[in-house]
Amino acid sequence: MQVIGVRLKKAGRILYFEPNDEELAKGDSVLVETSRGLECGKIVVGARELVEGENIESEPGLPLRKIYRKATEQDLIQLEENRADEKRAFQICQDKIQEHGLPMKLINVEFTFDVNKIIFFFTADGRVDFRDLVRDLASIFRTRIELRQVGVRDEAKLLGGMGGCGRPLCCASFLGDFIPVSIRMAKDQNLSLNPTKISGVCGRLMCCLKYENDLYCDNCPAQPSVTFKPKQGSRVVVADGEGKVVAVSYSRRNATILLDTNKTVVTSWEDILPVNADDLESVEGAEHSEEVKPIEPPRQPERPQRPERPRRSENYNRRHTRTENVERANRSERPERPTRPRGDRTRRQSRRDPRK
Repeated sequence: MQVIGVRLKKAGRILYFEPNDEELAKGDSVLVETSRGLECGKIVVGARELVEGENIESEPGLPLRKIYRKATEQDLIQLEENRADEKRAFQICQDKIQEHGLPMKLINVEFTFDVNKIIFFFTADGRVDFRDLVRDLASIFRTRIELRQVGVRDEAKLLGGMGGCGRPLCCASFLGDFIPVSIRMAKDQNLSLNPTKISGVCGRLMCCLKYENDLYCDNCPAQPSVTFKPKQGSRVVVADGEGKVVAVSYSRRNATILLDTNKTVVTSWEDILPVNADDLESVEGAEHSEEVKPIEPPRQPERPQRPERPRRSENYNRRHTRTENVERANRSERPERPTRPRGDRTRRQSRRDPRK
C-alpha cells in the first residue's frame, strides 16, 4: 500500500493519506478530510510504499484515510478568500475581547476550507471564562467556533519572527513538531549558561541546541537519566534564569525554584544545573546512589566472654549430693500449728482514730 505526506500549513505536521485514483505529484494542492473538517494542503512527501510492520495514521487515533480530491483553480481562489476573511475575523474577535474585558491575547485565526469551523488561538496566564465571547462570535459568523489556548512556543510558531542568528525562526520555517531541549545540552556543548544567550524569542531554550548535541556526545559515555538532584536552599540555573531551590519533590522528580525576578517555576531535575562547584561535587557523588539499598541493622557491640569455670569432678558432685540428702533427713519437722475453735476467735479491732 502507498501513502502520501500532506502538510496543511507552513511548518505544520506532516499527515499521511492514501492516494486516490488521480495522478498526484509532490507540490500539488489537494483536499483532505481531517478531524476539523475538509481542508486544503500541499503534498510534501511523494507516494511511497509502506514498510512491512509500519503503522501510519492520518491523525493520532484515526485510521489511514484517502485523499478527497485534487484541488482545482476554484478551490485555490476560495482558499485565498478564506485567508482574507481570517484577517476580518481577527479584528472582530479582538474588539469583542476588549468589550468583555477578558484577560487573554488573541494570536491567530484559522478557517477550515469549507468554513465549517473557525478556530481562534489565544494565550492567557490562567483559565479564562469565554462562554459569552463564543456566543457573540457564533451569532456573527453563523458557524462552529472553537477557542484554543496555546503556550509561548506555539505563539512564536504562529507569529514567526527572527532569531538571534539573524534567520527566521526554525519552528515557523520547517520544524513540524517541537523537539525536547534541556539545559544539559548547553552544558555538554560548553555554552554559556546565561538564559538570555541560550533562550529564543519565546523565552524557552532554543531548538537549535538539539541539532549538534549528538555530535558532541557521540563518543561520550552514557549519562544517567537524572544528573543532578537539587538540594533545598541551593543556588541553581534553569532555562528561565538563576534562583534558589525552595522545595524538592522526590516522587515527581521536580523542584520548585524561586527566581531572582521573584517568579516561581517548577522544573524537572534534568533541566537543573548547580551554581556552586561544591554543590556539583556533592551531587555527582550522590548520582551513583540512586538505587535503593536495603538498610542494614546497626551492629551491637560484642560482649566480653566470661572466663570458663573449672568443672567439678564426679566425686565432688557425689559427695555434695550425699551431704544434702543427709541434712534433709536429719532436719526436724516443723511442729503443727494448733488450731483454735471457731467460737474462740477474737475479732480484730481496727486501728481507728477515736476522734473520727
